[in-house]
Amino acid sequence: MTRTIKPLVAGNWKMNGLKADLAIAAEVAKGIDAGLRQAVDLAICPPATLLFTLTAALIGSRIATGGQDCSAHASGAYTGEVSAPMLVDAGATYAIVGHSERRTLHGESNGQVKAKAEAALAAGLTPIVCVGETREEREAGKALAIVKKQLRGSVPDGASAASLVVAYEPVWAIGTGLTPTAADVAEMHEAIRAELGRILGKANAAGVRLLYGGSVKPSNAAELMNVANVDGALVGGASLKAEDFLAIARACA
Repeated sequence: MTRTIKPLVAGNWKMNGLKADLAIAAEVAKGIDAGLRQAVDLAICPPATLLFTLTAALIGSRIATGGQDCSAHASGAYTGEVSAPMLVDAGATYAIVGHSERRTLHGESNGQVKAKAEAALAAGLTPIVCVGETREEREAGKALAIVKKQLRGSVPDGASAASLVVAYEPVWAIGTGLTPTAADVAEMHEAIRAELGRILGKANAAGVRLLYGGSVKPSNAAELMNVANVDGALVGGASLKAEDFLAIARACA
């Protein structure tokens, strides 16, 4: 943890959730005490169909919401896309961009991720830019080089620490139950901080929140959140269970 940075725990519901599942968020809100609220920022990124309703339901809770993706375009003939201004209009604060499932399943390039992050910034959203290597890339000793390349191609030029979040999610750990060792996470997050220093300037990069994601759960959250340069978590499946999500947030606190 970077002790000068307030951690962020963001839940990515992915393609899960119907109106009945708003009860999960209500349970999370109910479980936040004053100490946790002061120590950790929380956000939930539901499917687009629930974003407005969830944001309205969380008024007063200090839980932010976000989109799971956004178009690089502000408007136009892009059937099925959701623009950053639309996310803002629905009440979002954050937008996840470059998640590995977008990079692999939809073939998104670093340049496309950067364009989406820039669109999010232009609309007043904070992009959560995701980076991470595959198992093959890690076993080949290329993990650091791959993530650095993703950062150089995906992070908007001139972004400020306050307007940017970076999430390291090793592809092989997402939804598999596998996690890298604390030493591996420490090495990667140190490298990410250093690379951001080259992209944004060292002083600016020092304040960027770096999240870890990939099979984060209550049983491993404390160890992961106490690694240097880990400033919170991007949580997948565990964010769909209120008690698990709260336990991870408490580990950050």
